[in-house]
Amino acid sequence: MAPWLQLLSLLGLLPGAAAAPAQPRAASAQAWVPPSPELRAPALFALEMFNRGRAAGTRVVLGAVRGRVHRVGQGSLYSLEATLMEPPCNDPTVCQLPVSKKTLLCSFEVLDELGKHVLLRKDCGLVDTKVPGAERAQAAGEPKSAFTQGSGTISSLSQPRLDNRNETFSPVFSLLNEDPLPQDLAVKMASIFRNFVITYNRTYESKEEAQWRLSVFVHNMVRAQKIQALDRGTAQYGVTKFSDLTEEEFRTTYLNPLLREPGKKMKQAKSVGDLAPPEWDWRSKGAVTKVKDQGMCGSCWAFSVTGNVEGQWFLNQGTLLSLSEQELLDCDKIDKACMGGLPSSAYSAIKNLGGLETEDDYSYRGHMQACNFSPEKAKVYINDSVELSQNEQKLAAWLAKRGPISVAINAFGMQFYRHGISRPLRPLCSPWLIDHAVLLVGYGNRSDVPFWAIKNSWGTDWGEKGYYYLHRGSGACGVNTMASSAVVD
Repeated sequence: MAPWLQLLSLLGLLPGAAAAPAQPRAASAQAWVPPSPELRAPALFALEMFNRGRAAGTRVVLGAVRGRVHRVGQGSLYSLEATLMEPPCNDPTVCQLPVSKKTLLCSFEVLDELGKHVLLRKDCGLVDTKVPGAERAQAAGEPKSAFTQGSGTISSLSQPRLDNRNETFSPVFSLLNEDPLPQDLAVKMASIFRNFVITYNRTYESKEEAQWRLSVFVHNMVRAQKIQALDRGTAQYGVTKFSDLTEEEFRTTYLNPLLREPGKKMKQAKSVGDLAPPEWDWRSKGAVTKVKDQGMCGSCWAFSVTGNVEGQWFLNQGTLLSLSEQELLDCDKIDKACMGGLPSSAYSAIKNLGGLETEDDYSYRGHMQACNFSPEKAKVYINDSVELSQNEQKLAAWLAKRGPISVAINAFGMQFYRHGISRPLRPLCSPWLIDHAVLLVGYGNRSDVPFWAIKNSWGTDWGEKGYYYLHRGSGACGVNTMASSAVVD
């Protein structure tokens, strides 16, 4: 493994290298088989990473594996599910409950890029077929949150608990493979969590859910601190409205994995030259609507495209209209609504439908409904769509002359982003793993640090009043890999 990958893995910053306490996944009835030749190498790498730091007598062995592979850039992304067998644990000084050999059900994502493997995600749950879930949970002192699937029971591996006597974090089990928090820090973190709950009006269904969310929050604060330490820009990371979500929950709810799939081929835009003003901001020129909120729906693709079309219509027709994302969720039959989509497909849908209605006429609901588009109510149309250059200087020149640009990025670190110019290390924010569509509205410099000004769709209570600032000129997080625009004549 390359030295920089080892460093990041030890720091717990390769996604999945130190997973937050995760709710378990249900086992599937689909048949399990030994790993195919194509899946064997990434599966063995995931096994090696799982066993790292374990004593010889506690290392797991690989059972059955299934999965799929996606080609991404110059590499391959493997999504694996594997069974791992733990050896029996009968030492009373180590085990709370002597049990027979245990089986883990794990989900892994492994990136193979230029011959180097990187573990992007690790999510494991315990499958105990010997002891009923509720009995095992009680015996081990765990909350009764296990549930059955098939003939076995799947339960949380290490769900932390709070000490009810003082409501502090001191009993929280090791997060990120570290020792439990000192008492003074535990009290401080408890106070920060209470403020988070009040600020973002959080409610939880049960005491167990609140305890689990608290443990996730602590893990996320440690993770945000490490992201902060390795960021080469001026960004500040910390508490956000997403701080009680696991990485998996955040990704599946707010991000868009379909952006990694090849989309409809668009023709190349005509160059406007390489000369760009030193700075530009379409917000100050009336071409950008207010920041919107996609809610708990992976519809960023629709917001990115409508934002671009809003700008194109303003520049060509002189009127700024807030357009309907809900129309795309309901009526674009190629994309997958809250499950994700591609800007290229959305442009085609707008053209084929005959235009877009306004937000007022076709308001956002945050989930797919029956298509209710009325051609008579369409206020905006597009003639075509184009793909833009991957050269950032040319992108800046195009933006200043032609308007805001739909782009896709790797959203690494954005869960905890508060303000400043983000510049994650490239291995942490690979341009081949884009998963979020946004809108470039301008660019400039802050204290000689070049940035892109990016309109996001997570509401004004995230980031800098809903905006994200990303380093410009380094291809940061793949910002230049999927730039496009509608054409309005």
